[in-house]
Amino acid sequence: QVQLVESGGGLVQPGGSLRLSCAASRSISPFTMGWYRQAPGKQRELVARISKFKSTNYADSVLGRFTISRDDAKMSVYLQMNSLKPEDTAVYYCKAELQSAFSWGQGTQVTVSS
Repeated sequence: QVQLVESGGGLVQPGGSLRLSCAASRSISPFTMGWYRQAPGKQRELVARISKFKSTNYADSVLGRFTISRDDAKMSVYLQMNSLKPEDTAVYYCKAELQSAFSWGQGTQVTVSS
């Protein structure tokens, strides 16, 4: 089991940038790490994932705008979000996956509005 704490959310204007961080309570080296988001009235969806080998995949809606990265030495995962759009507004969650086990963070709110 690993505890995850997200930070870095907030209010930003369209076209702006934010960097989300996810800090883990233990080593994340063996885990696939992911960022997911959930907008009001919608299901939680994958934003980006990064494997322990640092291979990545992204939702089509964020490809070219968002970048996921990890620093295993700091037990942290990051999501750099550029060119933000109002439709990116959601609660963003960090997830750690290892085979059939997984852990979620509590989420951080991102609001894109003028």
